[in-house]
Amino acid sequence: MPIDTHPRIRLATEQDVDKLHAMIVSLAKATGLREKVTSRPEDFRRFGSRGQPAFQALIAEQGSEAMGLSLFFYSFSSWRGELGVYVQDLFVDSRARGIGLGRRLIVETARLAKKRGATYLRLSVANDNSAAQAFYRSIGLTLSADECIYQAIGPAFENLTIRSTTGTPEAK
Repeated sequence: MPIDTHPRIRLATEQDVDKLHAMIVSLAKATGLREKVTSRPEDFRRFGSRGQPAFQALIAEQGSEAMGLSLFFYSFSSWRGELGVYVQDLFVDSRARGIGLGRRLIVETARLAKKRGATYLRLSVANDNSAAQAFYRSIGLTLSADECIYQAIGPAFENLTIRSTTGTPEAK
């Protein structure tokens, strides 16, 4: 099927979890990081459809075929006292690249967030993903030169949960 130059963008629903997960896997494959995806569609259902969902997603589609997504969640800046939106994942299927879909997904995410009261949008991108960095600059996003992202994953996170406030492991 030829690609429509203006696919429909809508909020994803619980019925879209398989499509969302498939696009996340495609994103990971495109960046050479497929082995890092350990999520399952059930995780998207569990965290995306509860009373206060952990995330929302916009899905771009042609007919019933998913062509792109913006998966995001809201955050609060304690320094500015403002609500913001964080784009966790932006994906455009390779067949739909070059038609402005990535820009449309970011714009629609910002518009939706603004309706909720958000005043800023943030995202992160891999240091070696120069194509994505160029795209984000081209649509007006700027690099935050005064921040580095730190993380605790797996055993490092578990170690944090068993440390007392003095920094030593708590007795069991």
